[in-house]
Amino acid sequence: MYLEIVSPEATLFSGEVTSVAVPGTDGAFQMLNMHAPIVSILEQGIVKIQGNFSLDNEHASKFKKGNDNEFLLEIESGVIEMRENKVIILADS
Repeated sequence: MYLEIVSPEATLFSGEVTSVAVPGTDGAFQMLNMHAPIVSILEQGIVKIQGNFSLDNEHASKFKKGNDNEFLLEIESGVIEMRENKVIILADS
């Protein structure tokens, strides 16, 4: 699936991933390839991205390395939409 993370300053990430986990208002949830369409509000927490990709050097400092093939991004709040196997996260980080 394709993931795009956008902050007010810039597009922090865009690329193919295998999964993304986010801090929803009713608890964390994860999306995998071909997940059902969803729109949700995000709260403060960690966005976990898994996949075989590399980060853009310009914004890599905003991410922390997690387990194998996992990167973490701390956010203050945001909104997520998944539709047609594309995830867009609008985040304040």
